[in-house]
Amino acid sequence: MFPDAWYLILSSRLIPDLDGGYTISTLARARQMADAGAPTLMLTVDPGTAEAHAEHRAEFVRRGAAVGSEVFRNLFDEAVGPDGGAAGWLRTAARPGEGDPALEYRTVAGGAVDLPNVVDPHWHLSAAPIVVRDAAGDVVGVVDGFGALYRAWLAQVVSRLRAEIARPIVLICESRQLGELLVGWDASDVRILHTVHTIHLEPPFTADAPVNALWERWLAAAPRFDAVLWPTAWQRDDVRARFGDDRADVVAPHGIPVPEEGAYATEGPVVVLGRLAPGKRLDHAVRAFARVVEELPEARLELWGAGPGREALETLVADLGLGDAVSLPGLTLDPGAVLDSAAVYLTTSAFEGQGLALAEALAHGVPVVAYDIRYGPRDMLADGGGILVPDGDEDALAEALVRVLRDAALRQRLSAEARVGATALSPARAMETLAAASAEALSRPTRR
Repeated sequence: MFPDAWYLILSSRLIPDLDGGYTISTLARARQMADAGAPTLMLTVDPGTAEAHAEHRAEFVRRGAAVGSEVFRNLFDEAVGPDGGAAGWLRTAARPGEGDPALEYRTVAGGAVDLPNVVDPHWHLSAAPIVVRDAAGDVVGVVDGFGALYRAWLAQVVSRLRAEIARPIVLICESRQLGELLVGWDASDVRILHTVHTIHLEPPFTADAPVNALWERWLAAAPRFDAVLWPTAWQRDDVRARFGDDRADVVAPHGIPVPEEGAYATEGPVVVLGRLAPGKRLDHAVRAFARVVEELPEARLELWGAGPGREALETLVADLGLGDAVSLPGLTLDPGAVLDSAAVYLTTSAFEGQGLALAEALAHGVPVVAYDIRYGPRDMLADGGGILVPDGDEDALAEALVRVLRDAALRQRLSAEARVGATALSPARAMETLAAASAEALSRPTRR
C-alpha cells in the first residue's frame, strides 16, 4: 500500500499523559503505519534527559501505544558523542563563536549543549546562538538558532538511513512550529507531509473569526508543504474559502480502531472523556445534567479525566446538589472499558481538531450528544450515530440527553449508526489516505 520509502514522524515531544489527543493520535499514526507495512521512526526534539526519554518510551510500550522503544529517537539524546562532548554531526554544524552574553543559558544533553532562554512566543524562530561544547566543557562553537539545530540533526538522520538503504524520505511533521522551521529546508529529496491537530481560529470560532496568531505564519507557509493533512473536511473547506486553495490539501481523519462488535450497554451512565480544562466547557455538562436529573432522577454523569478545572467542577457539582448524580473518577488508561459501560457519550467542547474521544465512542457503538462546533462532531455524525445541538445551548443539550436516555429504541438505532459511521474513521481507511498522499508527494518534485 505505502510506497517504498523511509518514513519519519517528527514531533516536538511525546510524553505520557501530556498534550492529550496530540500524543495519542501521533503514536497511533505510527502504530497503524507499522501495521500497514510502513514502519516509522518517531523523532522528537524536546531537551529532556536521556533517562526521562527512556522512561517515556517504556511506558508507551507498556500501554501498547508504541510497538517498541527502538522506534524513538531524540535530538538531544543524539547530540552527545562517545566522549561525552557534542556528537560529530553537531560539531560539524557549529561555526566559531560564543553564546550571547545578554541571554541566560541552560545546559542540556549531559553538558554538550547550552540552550538560550528566549522569552518570546516565537522563540523557535530565534537565531540566538546555541553553544556546543566538548567533553572538557570548552566551547567548540555555536549553531545559529533552533531551526539550524533541528535541520542539522534531521540531515544526519536522513544521511544514515540512506547509507543503510537508498530510499526516498517521507517526513510527517506533527508540529506547526517545527513545520515553520523545515519549510525552507534545502532537502529536495525529502517530502514533508504536515498534519493538523486543532482549530486555527480564535473565539467565537466562526468562519470569519480572528485567526490564532500562532497559525498565521504557518498558513502562509503551508502551500510549500508537499501535503497538508486536515482532520475534517469542514476545516479544510473553511481554510480554502478564506485563504485560497494553493496547498496540497488532503482530508485525513485520525484512524480509530473499531472493536469487535459487542453488546452495547443500553443502560449505563452518560460519560465524558477528556482533559478537565476550560476549552472542554464541562460546566455546561454539569448544569445541563442538573436539568436531566429533574426528569430522570436515576441518571448518572461521569466526567473522566484530569486537569486544572477539577476543583471548580467539584465546587459546581456541590453547589447544584449533584453529588449523587455526577462523579469525577479521574484519569483512565482504559477508555474503551469506560465507553463499553456507557449509555451515552457527551461532548461540550468549545472547539476541537477532530475529537478523538468522540470518534472512539462511535467505534464502541455509544450514541453521542454533542454541541455543533468547529470541528469534528458535524463531520463524524453526518450519517447518524448521535444528536447535534446548537453550540452553547444548555437547554437543548439537556433535552437531547433526556430524549436519548428515555428511548431505548433510539439508543439502539444510534448505536448501530455509530458503528457504521466509525468505519470511515478506521485505521485501514486512514492508512489508505496517508499512503495515497505519500505516493502523490513522491511522484512530483517537492513544493519547497
